[in-house]
Amino acid sequence: MEPFVLATEHVRLSVPTYADVDAITAACQDPAVAEWTVVPVPYERRHAEGFVRHHVAEGWAKGAVYTWAVRAPGDADGPLIGMVGLTCEGGPGEERAGELGYWMAADVRGGGLCTEAARLVVDWALDPDGLGLSVVSWVAYVGNWASRRVAWRLGFRLEATLRRHALQRGVRRDAWVGTVLPDDPREPNEPWPADAPGTRVRPGVS
Repeated sequence: MEPFVLATEHVRLSVPTYADVDAITAACQDPAVAEWTVVPVPYERRHAEGFVRHHVAEGWAKGAVYTWAVRAPGDADGPLIGMVGLTCEGGPGEERAGELGYWMAADVRGGGLCTEAARLVVDWALDPDGLGLSVVSWVAYVGNWASRRVAWRLGFRLEATLRRHALQRGVRRDAWVGTVLPDDPREPNEPWPADAPGTRVRPGVS
């Protein structure tokens, strides 16, 4: 599939290019990105180059991984402020599924842009005129409350907390797993869990 743009008045999603390599490298120096994602540590410029050359380009070409750079609206070549990706599985004649992932640069977190960007991707993924997926899942290491907040706002239902479910640089970590189906409302379906008495909220990377 050829890359395409998704946009609202607040965010613009377009394919990452070599012009974004320095911005990706800089963003991935953030300790929070290292803590909550699977990026290499230490993260070097060559990792960003390989990400753009292989993960992004080959993912789009094969229709298996769709990756967008999140930018401010306007110029398609505007500065990268985050990333949203969708990894898909399933072949012809099968119901297909996808897994959503996202991160934002430290200086733009907390303003709702990650939620808006991720919503564009979820809506396209589940729309019959888009990918027409049967389900989109979300997986985050336990403690990544910022990521969970975005998923909660998008209507993901927390299905389980799975022990040693997600692999990060050779170590298995406990993970939250949620799903959203095509007919689910794209809004919170339960009270925000961090409001529970005694809950301690730690920062994440959304």
